[in-house]
Amino acid sequence: METNDPQRNMMDPEVSVLLHCTHWRGLLETQVQVELSERFNRQTDLHLERHINEVWAERLSKEPWLFNGAKFRLHSFSLASPKHPPHTQSFHVPLLHGSEDRLGHGDAQHRVDVRNGCINQTESAEGVVQKTVDILSQEPKSAAADHHSDSETLLVLRLGLTCYKDYLGTNWSCQVAELRRRGEEDFDEPLALLAQPLGVGAVLCTDDGQVVLIRRSQKVAEAGGLLDIPGGHPEPKVVCGRLGQEVREEQISVVMMQQRPDAVVSELFSSVCAEIRDEVNIPLSSLGAPVLMGVALNHTSAGRPSAEFYVSCSLRSDEVRHLYWEGGAEANESTDVVFLSSAEVLQMNRSSPLWSEMCPSAKGAVLLYQMVRPDRPHRRVDTKDQLNTTCPS
Repeated sequence: METNDPQRNMMDPEVSVLLHCTHWRGLLETQVQVELSERFNRQTDLHLERHINEVWAERLSKEPWLFNGAKFRLHSFSLASPKHPPHTQSFHVPLLHGSEDRLGHGDAQHRVDVRNGCINQTESAEGVVQKTVDILSQEPKSAAADHHSDSETLLVLRLGLTCYKDYLGTNWSCQVAELRRRGEEDFDEPLALLAQPLGVGAVLCTDDGQVVLIRRSQKVAEAGGLLDIPGGHPEPKVVCGRLGQEVREEQISVVMMQQRPDAVVSELFSSVCAEIRDEVNIPLSSLGAPVLMGVALNHTSAGRPSAEFYVSCSLRSDEVRHLYWEGGAEANESTDVVFLSSAEVLQMNRSSPLWSEMCPSAKGAVLLYQMVRPDRPHRRVDTKDQLNTTCPS
């Protein structure tokens, strides 16, 4: 039987979709909140810390330029039901695990309500069953037709803190399978010991309907030579700086940001625009407000999550190409810019010639773009809309 679910049609072991916002055709910044807590940090023990330090020391001996920066860790999320306001019904799915809320909340607001949607189970490359909020069976509505307003919270991301060093020593560790097993046995959560830093990426669409891809340099740490979307990570240090707290990376704590979760949401949305500016050399004034399509998982790095956005651009592809070759702040991270029509991207699947050339982050973004279709009529974010986020200069 055929299905209109791009994820099921693709079945690529490198990537899957954890969360998508198809019903709303993507979410605006005002519709997303975060909850920060040290409870959402990675679990650990002395043996694991020794292993992380050993991995880091070995990497530094080979790549002394590596920098250990703080990152946000995605623990879980709560998503509104398409049929009910978020304060009465919502989905909650801990990453790659069961439907019970790990925080101990027993009310309906923090549970998966299978009566108003379904939990779609798929098996990852590591054989781990993951559960994804599936609302594709609901007919998508335009923003005007939907009863949810643009200022109503529809998604809550539960975040802790981690760092690049911990990421290399857990998600990229040769012992990752053992870490999963120990997490399951000791904490009833396969990812409890993993860093799980939250990345960001953008399906960037030009004014003449071209999606912008970049070919990664062979010198970057991951996926060298493959096609990618502009992306990176939201930075806790940037949030602290905006709150007037100038601290070193190792001094950053959840407590510093806990009273201003809105600043974290702002960084989540603005960081993807900053990455576009730095990697493709497009000025922020040419970018529309980011629309969050969902979260994809990269199974080549143990299910690392990335929030994928749709961002429109008021420039044509030839103008973007010219700016790219002028070089941005992170021009050394890529070697070429590639354009595909949005129609080509929507039709792309595993048999497409370019699919094998794409890195997992780009594949995840394409899957979400095909699911959510944020640029359809009635839900398009116009490039004339003022970008309501701030980016570091």
